[in-house]
Amino acid sequence: MVQIRKELEGDLLSIETLLDLAFGTNRKSKTSYRYRSGIEAVDELSHVAETADGELVGTIRYWPIEVSGHGAALLLGPLAIHPDYHGRGIGRALVFSTLAQAEAFGHELVFLVGDPDYYRRFGFAVAPRHILMPDEAPERLQYRILGEGMLPAMPATLMRARCLRDEMGPLSLPLPLSMERAGNAGRQSA
Repeated sequence: MVQIRKELEGDLLSIETLLDLAFGTNRKSKTSYRYRSGIEAVDELSHVAETADGELVGTIRYWPIEVSGHGAALLLGPLAIHPDYHGRGIGRALVFSTLAQAEAFGHELVFLVGDPDYYRRFGFAVAPRHILMPDEAPERLQYRILGEGMLPAMPATLMRARCLRDEMGPLSLPLPLSMERAGNAGRQSA
């Protein structure tokens, strides 16, 4: 039996070990890691899969990013499952449960870099050519719309979130688009 739960600080070493096993020790040289460096993962969407005896066998994280001319979005990844647990539905459970939570929290657009054949089952599609992630293969950049979200119609570039932790203050994440719209609507009507 495997349980899915929120990631805890004590899980970090096990997560890093699992990620090295799944993606290799050179994984941090991948383009998507540039979007994560120095930025905290979205805490409420960082989950792990754990066996009854406490072995961590799966992990998923999301990171705040910005889409030029469009607003905030999420970058899913990495998603990793221990090789001994492949084919048991753990990845599916991690992805579907966290996407539902992301939508409930008001996020409207999720991107990831990965195998389109694998992620299609979760509702992801290859991003249109006018949306770019610099230095990443366009055929591996994928998106999924949540709730009332939409893709930018004009050319857009995925960018690192401007939310680096202040030495003294908490992390300030970009607002999901629905919250930005609500805030703007309130300011316009006041």
